[in-house]
Amino acid sequence: MKDSLSTLNWLVEAGADEAIAEAPINRLATRTAIPSPLAVEGSSSRVNAKNWEGGSARTPPPSRVAARPPRDALGRASVLRTPQGEGESVDAIGGAMAAAAAATDLAELQAALEAFDGCALKRTATNTVFADGVAEGGVMLIGEAPGRDEDRVGKPFVGRAGQLLDKMLAAIALDRKTNAYITNVINWRPPDNRDPAPEEAAQCLPFLRRHIELANPGVIILLGAVAARHVVGISDGIMKLRGRWLEYRVGDRMVPLMPTLHPAYLLRQPAHKKLAWRDLQAVKEKMRMLGLPRGRDAR
Repeated sequence: MKDSLSTLNWLVEAGADEAIAEAPINRLATRTAIPSPLAVEGSSSRVNAKNWEGGSARTPPPSRVAARPPRDALGRASVLRTPQGEGESVDAIGGAMAAAAAATDLAELQAALEAFDGCALKRTATNTVFADGVAEGGVMLIGEAPGRDEDRVGKPFVGRAGQLLDKMLAAIALDRKTNAYITNVINWRPPDNRDPAPEEAAQCLPFLRRHIELANPGVIILLGAVAARHVVGISDGIMKLRGRWLEYRVGDRMVPLMPTLHPAYLLRQPAHKKLAWRDLQAVKEKMRMLGLPRGRDAR
């Protein structure tokens, strides 16, 4: 205890008398804050997304002000590593927010995304994968990131997992040609199909949020744990989240949101298709209750 007090006294005398953050800070980085529009509600209680701004109401003396680093998709402080080097700051997230906010329709948003160079994944990808389907259909599906086939074609869910997804949608009278709209959290394929890093997701999330606003869906379906973690900010496993109705705020209304299992996971674990089937039946019933348009084969 005595040694601890001595250490604290030494730090105070040296001028280190205020905690700035829980993680190391790149003091050359520009201040970037990511406001979160999410309000997630479960069946019995409301969960508010973390405030991405963070910080304290108290302003330290000018000599001790440190620029806060960008924050990842879960609101944690992180340093964005860019091709320009550790010592140079590129406000990729701020640029993404400005570009996304300026888009007034889906065509403008796609053009802004294709022009955006703030995410390193774009430099290793073949195509920018924006979306596929009919936005006016009322049902929006959000996956994780493009795979090899998606990167080659430039559309989401066109490989084996996409073929299974089409069959799943057909079971509840949904079709990307008539009344379903599909996109991903990440718009460029991560090398070797690895999970996207938090800073990569944070650079793409402003576009996804604007994408949801412009598509204005009646129901959102999240495909897999990665999509659920980045869209609603809940890190519970997909097995805990699936089958549970949440809500996503779009403007002044709350959109029903259903997390379910990713088709690629179901290809590896076909015994769990029955769980996804239950989730889809819940979506079908929600569509009926909301009066959303359904396909010709709807029962």
